[in-house]
Amino acid sequence: MIYIHKSKTADTRTCDYANVTKETLLKSSKQHIGDVSRALMFFQEMLTDADRNHDADKLTDIDGFHADFITGFKEQEWWTRHRKLNRHHLMQPDGVPEDVNLIDVLDMIADCVMAGMARSGEVYSLTLAPGLLETAFQNTVTLLKSQVQVVGVPAQEELK
Repeated sequence: MIYIHKSKTADTRTCDYANVTKETLLKSSKQHIGDVSRALMFFQEMLTDADRNHDADKLTDIDGFHADFITGFKEQEWWTRHRKLNRHHLMQPDGVPEDVNLIDVLDMIADCVMAGMARSGEVYSLTLAPGLLETAFQNTVTLLKSQVQVVGVPAQEELK
């Protein structure tokens, strides 16, 4: 959970801006910058989790992976499970999680670019279904909002 304090004095939409002192504006601005930092650290933790968990089933189920691999993926028992277990197979309809987010998009980009460059020196054309990026964007907004809790009154608010 990301805990932040109310701040009504750094936005002309939410305060009597003509009566906000420079000192109060400075304090509110510092508070906002700290809040944004907390949000970005949340995303950083999500990226770290994506990094740690990327394609883990290639290791934990190497037998299944190998069984599909040696058929040139004509057999797809492992591959079908893999797309559902891993959130970054966004170019296949059954690989798109309902709550797809921008972390998943970045994971997919990293996966495809690194695989293409290492294997053939090229990255094949990457495309997303229409609307998927907007859905990922909106889901990321919803995800972050669900992690934010506004608490207490900061010191600069008490000064008014």
